[in-house]
Amino acid sequence: MQLIDTHVHLNFDTFEPDLDDVARRWREAEVVQLVHSCVEPGEFLAIQALADRFPELFFSVGLHPLDAQQWTGDYTNQILTLAQSDPKVVAIGEIGLDFYRAENRDQQFEVLAAQLAIARQLNLPVIIHCRDAALELAEQLQKFNRTYGPVAGVMHCWSGTPEETGWFLALGFYISFSGIVTFKNANQVQASAATVPSDRLLVETDCPFLAPVPKRKQRRNEPAYVRHTAEYMAQLRQVPLETLAEQTTQNARRLFQLPG
Repeated sequence: MQLIDTHVHLNFDTFEPDLDDVARRWREAEVVQLVHSCVEPGEFLAIQALADRFPELFFSVGLHPLDAQQWTGDYTNQILTLAQSDPKVVAIGEIGLDFYRAENRDQQFEVLAAQLAIARQLNLPVIIHCRDAALELAEQLQKFNRTYGPVAGVMHCWSGTPEETGWFLALGFYISFSGIVTFKNANQVQASAATVPSDRLLVETDCPFLAPVPKRKQRRNEPAYVRHTAEYMAQLRQVPLETLAEQTTQNARRLFQLPG
């Protein structure tokens, strides 16, 4: 059996003391590849060093919507250059919209469109962060598609309703579920996870955040725990774990053009 954790943040200080042990555990859990997300281009070199250290680790480059105020005209060229500098860059992101605590909507729209254009230019998928902004995000993606053509990508750590899930499936996106789906009261997320077609489904940890049940009480999530999310999803969707693992692994390799 093989699993792919499609969203990790291993460059956080919490992993520094024991990252080799963390890697040993993800390998024991049969996690064969990982995609490391980037929240701002200043992280690139540190993430690149991790990808050089661990052959199974691939990564993205982009600016998170909560950092949209950092955007300058130079960011487009910077992200373009970085994305083309290493063959292990497999996506642009994480990008998107987050209106939970931010009011700079127009600025976020501008930064989203600029990074979608980069992804289309490079023929790379996007990793999308969306919080309290599903309708606006769907509208922005539809607008971009009408003007420039579609971009492939994934709705990461998805927690939307089944109706919202349908909007992004209609746009051609993959839907990735984190440990949130295992939480006791995550009824909306579980309902969405049950509806996603098998050829659009992904799993992730979003570590070091959101450890799944039964690791919920631990402070730090880690890639090995994606197996718990996969086990829960298999039960939810009434398929064998091996079937779900094979489906999500094939999907991740197709979307991110991973070897294997």
